[in-house]
Amino acid sequence: MTESIKHARRPTNLSLDSALLEEARALGVNMSRSAEAGIAEAVRRSKQQRWLQANQAALDSSNEYVALNGLPLYRHRQF
Repeated sequence: MTESIKHARRPTNLSLDSALLEEARALGVNMSRSAEAGIAEAVRRSKQQRWLQANQAALDSSNEYVALNGLPLYRHRQF
């Protein structure tokens, strides 16, 4: 986790591919931390997808404005 806030951890049962599980054990992979990282990434992507869906109308409106009128304050750009 990249957050500075630590949350309580709780034991959980997961069903995993047995070959993958054996390979991870042989390599010394911390499965709890790896599973947590994968779930955190899935949550991040899901939140991103929901945000994009919820804000799609505003994004479309903004893109349409720029397509019709150009970038606001473009004349003040120095690059």
